[in-house]
Amino acid sequence: MESIDAMLVLAALAQSTRLEAFRLLVRHEPEGVAAGELARLLDVPQNTLSAHLATLSRAGLIEGVRSSRSIIYRPNLERLRDLTLFLLKDCCGGNAALCAPLIAELTPCCTPREARR
Repeated sequence: MESIDAMLVLAALAQSTRLEAFRLLVRHEPEGVAAGELARLLDVPQNTLSAHLATLSRAGLIEGVRSSRSIIYRPNLERLRDLTLFLLKDCCGGNAALCAPLIAELTPCCTPREARR
């Protein structure tokens, strides 16, 4: 990811409704959320949410797929991964021991529940 791409993604997330919409979509991955349901869950008018979703889509953070009469939105986790790696690329000057706590914070969601106990 280039700096200009990172700024585009960060700018898209730098608004409370868009940030909450993206976080909600991440929580509902992989099934996604229909636009109307997303508006209801966020308590935002549908036309307002539509503008926010367009911003997130232009930044490459979400994708909408038509399903019958609805559009189902899903997060682009690859784009989130790219942003995270861009931000952490030079983490701690390459000292793995300094980065270990950060890596541990990032991984609990990705390990099987049995292993976390």
